[in-house]
Amino acid sequence: MNNSDLQQRRLDATPRGVGVMCDFLVAKAENATLWDTSGREYIDFTAGIAVLNTGHRHPKVIAAVRDQLEHFTHTAYQVLPYDNYLALAERLNQRVPVSGKAKTTFFTTGAEAVENAVKIARAATGRPGVITFTGAFHGRTLLTMALTGKVTPYKTGFGPFPGSVFHARYPNALHGVSVADAMQSLDDIFHCDIAPNQVAAILFEPIQGEGGFNVAPEEFVTALRELCDKHGILLIADEIQSGFARTGKLFASEYYPDAKPDLITMAKSLGGGLPLSAVSGRAEVMDAPQPGGLGGTYAGNPLAIAAAHAVLDVLEEEQLCARAVKLGEQLTAALQDSGCKALAQVRGRGSMIAAEFNDPSSGKPAPDIARRIQQQALEAGLVLLTCGVHGNVIRFLYPLTIPDAQFSKALQLLTTLLKG
Repeated sequence: MNNSDLQQRRLDATPRGVGVMCDFLVAKAENATLWDTSGREYIDFTAGIAVLNTGHRHPKVIAAVRDQLEHFTHTAYQVLPYDNYLALAERLNQRVPVSGKAKTTFFTTGAEAVENAVKIARAATGRPGVITFTGAFHGRTLLTMALTGKVTPYKTGFGPFPGSVFHARYPNALHGVSVADAMQSLDDIFHCDIAPNQVAAILFEPIQGEGGFNVAPEEFVTALRELCDKHGILLIADEIQSGFARTGKLFASEYYPDAKPDLITMAKSLGGGLPLSAVSGRAEVMDAPQPGGLGGTYAGNPLAIAAAHAVLDVLEEEQLCARAVKLGEQLTAALQDSGCKALAQVRGRGSMIAAEFNDPSSGKPAPDIARRIQQQALEAGLVLLTCGVHGNVIRFLYPLTIPDAQFSKALQLLTTLLKG
């Protein structure tokens, strides 16, 4: 089947609203390598959109899932509980950077985690309001679309959205938004839209994902923590894309030890390729919903829980936090040394790195340049993702287990494309 036939088959069978980047089908994957149905090989710098920090089919993840298959695949935890769910909650409770005793509950998707974090915050405070930020991405359900700070393609044609959701400005020095500007926008919301004593939570990404890998400045997170403490607002850190060693720490919130969040949402790489998400937080906050208020049929599926235990083991045994820093430094150096005139900024933490491209003559965002580099890379066997409010950012999400030789090969290709 050629690419044209495949595209027509896809359009005939599935709705156009599911945007698909590649015009081939994957047949096999191993660590950081993909093969399509024609046998062509690709280097994967997407990791299933940050799901595979431990790589495709890590042997320990496969073994853990296979072992669980021999016992049971599903019971619904809230009907018939099982030990590995409790054990994973205990492991995360020891690691999440929140103040005091922590508790954890599991779900299936990142959007579910965010929605339940909002539910928990509202139950704990008795308040309706939630504030998020421009450029934020928190999911595709009706509530999480309201929380998301980017219209196209996520919100177009899907309104109206749930109320009591407001957007402040996220700091972005490259685009002229200072920390002071961001904090002033929060004050404006308090004066114009909703009183602070009606706000349940402020939800933010320590590093924005779809928004372009914008890193929250330390003074901004500190100011958010102080503002929340002043008004009795809960601070929620969305770590769905930034968690599990991607930034060089288990959670990006660890970079802000004096401004710990009250709740943390996580998903993606937690399950090592299986669907699993979680909300962790301060015990007294997590206990606010009444019994039955949290859960879901597949929430904390035992196969995904088993995979997550293996993921945590691999992160520690293979020292992937340190490896994320090492690989990120090599990537950053290669990008900065490329001499690409359109490269406006390289930013991120650990191996959550992005490159933003602007038109060299006008200085305006250049999504066409980002797309061209992405397409040229794909043609050469390297799969990349774009992001950013203007679509002019390339993000790099290779598995942290990628072999050194393969990583070097990818960097050489990138450098060639950027120089061209």
